[in-house]
Amino acid sequence: MAQTKKSGDPKLRLVPSVDQLLRTDVARELRNRFGLKKLTALARLVAAELRTEIRKLDGSLDSETAETLLAAAIQRLEEAARIENRNGIKSVINATGVVLHTNLGRAPLSKAAQTAITNEAAGYCTLEYDTATGLRGKRGARVEALLRDLTGAEDALVVNNCAAAALLILGVLAADGETLVSRGELVEIGGDFRVPDVMASSGTRMVEVGTTNKTHLDDYRKAITSKTRLIMRVHPSNYRVVGFVSSPQLDELTALAREAMIPLYEDAGSGQLVDLSGFGIEGEPVIGNLIEGGADIVSFSGDKLLGSVQAGIIVGRRGIIDRLRRHPLYRALRSDKIRLAALEATLSEHQQALFNGIPVLQMLSLISMDIEERAKRLVEKLSNAELEFELLPGESAIGGGAGPNANLPTVLIGLTHLTYSTQELEVKIRSASPGIIGRIADQRVLLDLRTVSPEQEPLVINILNNL
Repeated sequence: MAQTKKSGDPKLRLVPSVDQLLRTDVARELRNRFGLKKLTALARLVAAELRTEIRKLDGSLDSETAETLLAAAIQRLEEAARIENRNGIKSVINATGVVLHTNLGRAPLSKAAQTAITNEAAGYCTLEYDTATGLRGKRGARVEALLRDLTGAEDALVVNNCAAAALLILGVLAADGETLVSRGELVEIGGDFRVPDVMASSGTRMVEVGTTNKTHLDDYRKAITSKTRLIMRVHPSNYRVVGFVSSPQLDELTALAREAMIPLYEDAGSGQLVDLSGFGIEGEPVIGNLIEGGADIVSFSGDKLLGSVQAGIIVGRRGIIDRLRRHPLYRALRSDKIRLAALEATLSEHQQALFNGIPVLQMLSLISMDIEERAKRLVEKLSNAELEFELLPGESAIGGGAGPNANLPTVLIGLTHLTYSTQELEVKIRSASPGIIGRIADQRVLLDLRTVSPEQEPLVINILNNL
């Protein structure tokens, strides 16, 4: 049967084909970075965009437009490649002043933790091997020993994040019964961690006690039945109820739990191993104090105030930890070698009180006078004539749901540009390599050096001078 040729829109004949675009010098260079398959997909998208735009044009295109369209297609291919290249995880300079910036990866790792990942864990390592005996070893043994020493707990366990820790504890200890929790502690953290949802997923039945602002010990006592398996306390993280509020103290709940022979579980959130009240951080429990106060099981994060990688850390009574470790769910939630290596290095620094080596603790310890001196030295090295700056008083934030009421005075560098708007200036520095992430307020781009390491300052200067 004879086939008829589709006429189509004659203007579309001027659009470069995918094959023609891939034969250009620019495409050949990009092919080495992205591979032929990915580059072909990007070229198809570019060609499709041009066809869509040409269909919307009125009138015809002259013969010279073919070259123009090829140049436009090449330019779009380069831009598509740049966007694709930015989609992965890239190093940035955090100049927001938010120490535990969730969107920027929370706690930056110490040099010791980075070295542990690169030199010890990146290749073959003793993850589950005992070099003394030549036999199979216990995963995370050193991390668990450090956690016992630092918290005073009988035993410890590490899973991949704090939500996983809560899921494991609730699922193992209370899946066949009820868990008591105060209504004032049914919080949502970070938009995707909701206490009621985690409890429902674990299989336990949540029993709310008290009210949003006041929960009494008798509220817990009256709610205890033969089906009660666990009493749970949840640290409210970045949520606070102030004013006419009250809740039982830890020792009161401990006594009730002992009387009823029910475990007391504390979801402590940010994982404060040492008292940081001297840095203006109030209301965050010290894990060792919770253990000493009688909590049977405590979970907390590894990538917040502890200053290490994302991890769900569980400490508590040996019998309970043994139950968690033997449960099949633990295997699905356990940590890998990279996480354990970094966590071990950070915990070793805690044990040796090498707090200046842990970036989070070092940043929190900075006073505004120190930050002001660094800011003055930095702006003195700015030579961009179109860039205007001033030093302004301000406040940094802890972030990550920790210490929402903490007061961290700082000095900000306020930037404006003679040519770019504030928004354009922010985009320019954010799109640099590495990107500088600041914040906008009062028609200025604000940079807070609290969260910029001294080693990154030359990069900041170079980027600003070369705008």
